[in-house]
Parts: sequence; structure tokens; C-alpha cells
Amino acid sequence: MAIPDIQPERYAEQLAEKRAYLESTFAPFNPPALEVFESPASHYRQRCEFRIWHEGDDLFYAMFEVDPANPKEKRVVRLDQFAVASESINALMPRLREAFLASDELRRRLFQVEFLTTLSGEALVTLIYHRPLGDAWEQEARALEAELGIMIIGRSRKQRLVLTRDHVWEQLTVDGRTLDYQQVENSFTQPNAHICQKMLAWAREVTAGRQDEDLVELYCGNGNFTIALADNFRRVLATEISRTSVASANVNLEANKVTNAHIARMSAEEFALALKGEKGGRRVAEMALEDYRFSTVLVDPPRAGLDEQSCRQISEYDQIVYISCNPATLADNLQVLGKTHQIERFALFDQFPFTHHCECGVWLTRREIGQEGA
Repeated sequence: MAIPDIQPERYAEQLAEKRAYLESTFAPFNPPALEVFESPASHYRQRCEFRIWHEGDDLFYAMFEVDPANPKEKRVVRLDQFAVASESINALMPRLREAFLASDELRRRLFQVEFLTTLSGEALVTLIYHRPLGDAWEQEARALEAELGIMIIGRSRKQRLVLTRDHVWEQLTVDGRTLDYQQVENSFTQPNAHICQKMLAWAREVTAGRQDEDLVELYCGNGNFTIALADNFRRVLATEISRTSVASANVNLEANKVTNAHIARMSAEEFALALKGEKGGRRVAEMALEDYRFSTVLVDPPRAGLDEQSCRQISEYDQIVYISCNPATLADNLQVLGKTHQIERFALFDQFPFTHHCECGVWLTRREIGQEGA
């Protein structure tokens, strides 16, 4: 892993390189002009994790990167501050370290620290140990919670002590509306909240005006897109395999008073079988698939993208919103999707400045009869 070298004065230059890469990669698909959504040049990650490195009486936050002189070896990099992380995380890092140094109970066999913060000011810190945690640890950790105004979770093997709660509440502003999201410790959430707001606004814009139609969403996570897009459609059916994410998505529907969406816990592959009538059971019956008239599908898959069968499945919808964290697999998938659909909108969301990672989105519409396969 390479630790990002944050140079805010060079942000425009690195963003231009990503733009050029995407324009070159997707040129064979003849997309429209690329829309570019900038991130803050630093302090953009709301969640981070660090190893705790012990050296004698000292300890510090650490990350590891490959030693260029010896690619088989990783070297320890000390981090007193981390320009990638939110300002809240940077403010907490030295104060937590001081608390660890001052307390044998808090520092002993402390292995890792994970931060989850929000734009709205909440902070949840998970302390991970290589030893069991008892009453003495809990007493000192509760005092630290009160002193720093944070929430703490203690973890060790087969042990998870939640002192206050296991989640934060993020507030995102999208199209002038405030959306509330429960974000649970140790589950996936969008790390760059600034870009997430822009990505949700873009998805709302490209799917606007479909209140008489229905949306199906695959890989919905905690309802990130579901909440933002629900009022663009008559109804929304979203699927997700993670039990924790489904529970959180349902909490978020209620928190945002969304009443026209249903979250089904099943994989994209299972859902495809349900649509074909090849899978039954209670969860399929609860979806009442016969009541929907789907026009649009939204997919936000893992880095591996979609397999060919899933591409064929989503190509059955008139409109496709595809959010991708891996342009290479998106380009592969477009080899299949491009036979039936064309790119109407094309966007770069710079989730991770000063890294090679590119998040992008495409809005695809069905080709007219006679153009398919062009």
C-alpha cells in the first residue's frame, strides 16, 4: 500500500490526470463530455484505521508501505497527523495518543484504532486489543469518552464492548435537503462524504421525472442511494446481501420518512432468479414483484464489477445507472451493456485524491431499435 502524498497545491494537476485516464479508457464507447466532481484536496476521509506501534515506553499510529529497495518488505511509517483523514480525526489523534501513554490499562496490548466520523461532528472510535477487556478497561474508556466527547467501542478476540452505541448519524445535504444516515461501525459506508453528496445529487438529476415508474437497486448497502432517489420514483426495490447493512438501511428509511421503498436481503444473483420465477420463498413473496413496473436499475458493485450474467440481467431495463469504483471492470461490463445501451451521462467522482483510484458513474439508456449492437 502506498500512503497518499497530499499536496493540495497540485490537486488540479492530479485531477486532470484522472480525467485524461478516463477519457482515454472510455473513448471506444463514444461517451459524452466527462463531468468532473472535485473533492476537498485534503481531510476528505471520514473513516480511517491505523495500527498502533509500540516501541519501549512510546507508541504511535502507523501504516505500512512497501519498501522500494526491497519489495518483499514492508516498512513502518509513523503518523502523528494524516492529511487524508477528516479534521475531526486529526484533532483526536494526538489527544487519544496522550491518553494511551498516560494509562497502562488503555495502552496495554492495544493493536489498532479505527475512526468513524461525520460532517455533523460525531466521532466513534474502536480500540482493538490482543487481550480480554474487563471492568478496569471499561471504567477508563468511559472516562475518556466523556473527556473527548466521543463514543468508544472495545474489541478483542470474541469480545465487543459498545460503551454508548455502535453507530454514528451522518447528515448529507443533497439538492437542498438534509438526509440522515445511520452508519454502523465495521460496515461499509462511503468514506468521502463531500463527494458522496455530489454523487447522490448527480444520480437524482439523471433519474428525475420518473414518478410513474419503479427503480430496482442492487448492492444497496445502508440505503445510501435508496434514500436520495426514492422520491424520483413511484416505488423502489433495493437488494443487499449483508444482514447488518439491510438492518441499517431499514433504520434509514424510517429516519428519512421514506415509505415507498422495500429492502430485500438477497444477492444480485438470487434476485435475478426471483425475477425469472426460478426462486421462491418468504423473502421473494414479501417483494411482491408482480406489483412493480421497473424502468430503471441502479448498480454500485464491488471492485470486481458485474459478471456477464448480471450484465445481461440489468440490460433488460431501459435505463441503467452504474456507479463504479473500478473503471477497468466498468469498461469490461460496457462491452456487454454497450450492445443494447448507450452512454448519456459520464461522471468522475474524485473520492480518493492523490491515489490512482477513480470512482465514476455512467447513465445508460436503451438504444433505439436498429441501433442495438452498434
